[in-house]
Amino acid sequence: MRTDLDHLPPAKQRELERVVQILFEELGDATAIATSDWKKQARILKVILYGSYARGGWVDEPHTAKGYQSDFDLLIIVNHEKLTDRAAFWSTAEDRLNRELAVTKTLRTPVNFIVHTLHEVNDGLAHGRYFFMDVVRDGIALYESDSTELHEPKPKTPRQALAMAQEYFAEWFPAAAGRLDTAKYVLGQGRLKEAAFDLHQTSEFLYHCVLLVCTFYTPHVHNLGFLRTQAERIDPRLIDAWPRDTRVDRGRFEKLKAAYVKARYSKHYRISNEELAWLRERVEELGRTVQVICEEHIAALKRSAAA
Repeated sequence: MRTDLDHLPPAKQRELERVVQILFEELGDATAIATSDWKKQARILKVILYGSYARGGWVDEPHTAKGYQSDFDLLIIVNHEKLTDRAAFWSTAEDRLNRELAVTKTLRTPVNFIVHTLHEVNDGLAHGRYFFMDVVRDGIALYESDSTELHEPKPKTPRQALAMAQEYFAEWFPAAAGRLDTAKYVLGQGRLKEAAFDLHQTSEFLYHCVLLVCTFYTPHVHNLGFLRTQAERIDPRLIDAWPRDTRVDRGRFEKLKAAYVKARYSKHYRISNEELAWLRERVEELGRTVQVICEEHIAALKRSAAA
């Protein structure tokens, strides 16, 4: 795996050094008071940069009309499955990265990261999951505790890939449509917070759908911002589902993002009919785009299988 970052501007290289430092510091704090042997031995084995900053096709235009900016995408490989618990070991790291981006401005680039064990990554490679294969092909190791190589990928046959993609689409796309129907129903009854939650779930299911169909992998998170970034990385047509031109548009997406928890549990969560109407329109547009992308991908797999 590559280790060079010569294709990145010096400022981006320094940012990545800062990000890796934060990840190590926060995991160290999370495991500092350790009584169990596995926690005492908690280690990061690898930190791998993947996505647009690894490939060289990033976009960094937050002040343009589109307002789009690529994120740093990182895969963190740890030595114990319990360390993949995001809430227990990585929430403070996530908060700190967001704070240094939005408040102290010590970071200029948003950061997304996923955490897996070495076994999970190698299992994904053994089962031909495109996501992990792309990471191995394009990724850049920012840190490695040793020289242990990831397993050689074993791509699926065209027929296996087609069957899996069809299975994922048949499961997740109807599930998303069902959540949208529920959102429309509760919205018609004036149950606005429930409608916000169901629109969140519709969006989440749609992102899981397109990620699974196209890469055979989706991160086990409910964070819509993270899922949106991962999905837009594989097909830029998804970017248009969410206008970013104005603070109002961005704020509405943030309300949808917050709905997974706050719409259910916070008495202070507020959302208007106007906001919900806009969100419903955007979620429906997202659904149409996801359907097109998935059907195109499945059609390409069919042609490959037939050949």
